[in-house]
Amino acid sequence: MTPRTRDLVALYTAHKVALIRTAVLLVGDEATAEDIVQDVFLRMQDRAPRLDDEAKLLAYVRASVLNGCRMVLRRRRMVWRQTQPHEPPVWSAESAVILGEDRRAVLRALRGLPRRQREAVVLRYYLDLSDEEVAAAMGIRPGTVRSTMARALASLARELGEEAR
Repeated sequence: MTPRTRDLVALYTAHKVALIRTAVLLVGDEATAEDIVQDVFLRMQDRAPRLDDEAKLLAYVRASVLNGCRMVLRRRRMVWRQTQPHEPPVWSAESAVILGEDRRAVLRALRGLPRRQREAVVLRYYLDLSDEEVAAAMGIRPGTVRSTMARALASLARELGEEAR
């Protein structure tokens, strides 16, 4: 095993759970989320970027996972346009029991946000990234992250019937 491969394995081991959770929140099912994250690391094994700084490599991986989620959602949208719309089964019965009604309501409201707002909220509050890290992952400026977050939080508050803070 080359040192580069060892570094990728260590990165995958350390961050796979957070990356899969992020993808689940964006695409709605765990199996697809796991596929997206694994595809990112498989592609990196063949063509790993030349980034020596682990923080930059992690930002690259996050951006790649976001792009993978966007591709899946685009494909789904194309299929849904050609078929009857329906709500896909997102959560297993076990997950539905574990999640409280409040969390399900938040996830429904989150799915209703525009793509950019949804991505910013997931990266900021579910992965606990700073504005700068969210900006790096999404390929936008930190100021844009803050304004996007403000609009997203206001929309979520309206949807959930709460006062905006």
